[in-house]
Amino acid sequence: MEQIFKEIPEDFYNAALVIIFSLLIGLEQRGLYKSTPEKEIFGTDRTFTFIGILGFVLYIISPNNLIPFLGGGFAITMLFSVFYYQKVRNTNQYGITKIIIALITYCIAPLVYTQPKWLVLIIIVTVLIFVELKEWFTEFSERISIQEYQTLAKFLIIAGIILPLLPNTPIIPFITVSPYKIWLTVVVISSLSYLSYILNRYIVKKGGIPISGILGGLYSSTAATVILSKKSKETGSQPKQFARGIVFATGSMYIRILVLVFIFNYELGIILIPHFIFLSAISFLLGFLFTHSKDKLESEKSEDTYFDKNPLEIKFAILFAVLFIVFSLVTYFVIQYFGNAGINVLSLITGVTDIDPFLLNLFQGKFSLPLNSIGAIALQAILSNNVLKLLYSYFLGDKNSLKPVFKAFSFIILFNFCSIFLLWYFY
Repeated sequence: MEQIFKEIPEDFYNAALVIIFSLLIGLEQRGLYKSTPEKEIFGTDRTFTFIGILGFVLYIISPNNLIPFLGGGFAITMLFSVFYYQKVRNTNQYGITKIIIALITYCIAPLVYTQPKWLVLIIIVTVLIFVELKEWFTEFSERISIQEYQTLAKFLIIAGIILPLLPNTPIIPFITVSPYKIWLTVVVISSLSYLSYILNRYIVKKGGIPISGILGGLYSSTAATVILSKKSKETGSQPKQFARGIVFATGSMYIRILVLVFIFNYELGIILIPHFIFLSAISFLLGFLFTHSKDKLESEKSEDTYFDKNPLEIKFAILFAVLFIVFSLVTYFVIQYFGNAGINVLSLITGVTDIDPFLLNLFQGKFSLPLNSIGAIALQAILSNNVLKLLYSYFLGDKNSLKPVFKAFSFIILFNFCSIFLLWYFY
């Protein structure tokens, strides 16, 4: 049987692929037939199959100079031009999607012969998917303001223009972090923040307060705690739902930091993964148990989104880079002159600030510390930050939400301390 398949000419398989792919695209067009005005249609399954077969025939006649194939492509383009002219004249519709799809169908044959089959399959699948997503793209684009394209442009500047231009050699002799690595941390943090921003504003906008807390934790759990605490006091309602959002923000914070660990220090990530997964899971569990309430259904109807601030301001990126350099210098000198005791105190102090620059500096800095010590120091900074968030919720939030937040954070801080103890004394 295997020998029989080997004796079948390659042209047979390629012809079969061209016919199948062309037919699939044509069937897709027939699926859209009912929603398309008759004057805009020039064919469906059979027409697109014949277009693919025509491209195949004209290509194999002379695959070297391609004169028949190019001549056929010119002729079919002229026919489509006439159709397009009549369509615009009769319907005042200027879309050319179907014509472009037909031309892609005509080009399947040379693709099958000259390119890997997986690449051809990707092209066909992309065409099929994008045709089906027309209405979704229309609805999505209507919800996006023009400022979002400016935000995307800023991200491309940060990640695609500035980053490649920076040198990858250290500029300060005793600190091994280069300008490239410094800005890479900015890109990574900006990417996570941007993802959280897009998800919260456009994808799961109607998820309610707890979902806002989770996505806010991917951006900044401290900022999420401050915002949700203030909102709970302003609204004076659904205290347990705001408490749940605050605790959930801390749960997603552990996941965000674990992702950063694996990006910048894979070996350290292997050590910390059980601790961070456990702390994240226990945070979500405690957030659910201590805030279970009948006001859940009411909160899920909320369409408010609390984290719509653009996370990609260039000034904040520069500030983060400056903080990263400052923490690199401070950490180096503290270790040099004060040893482990000094870095332990520093980790607790940084917990009351933005801990990301300090943590990322730890994860990729070449300090004379074992990995378990770096992990413990990172968790100490997180523990200090959790205490700060508890204080924020007390002074800024509604008093009715304080009790479940205090209960949940008490256990989170306790388990966080246990992880620190294990890393210091059992690794």
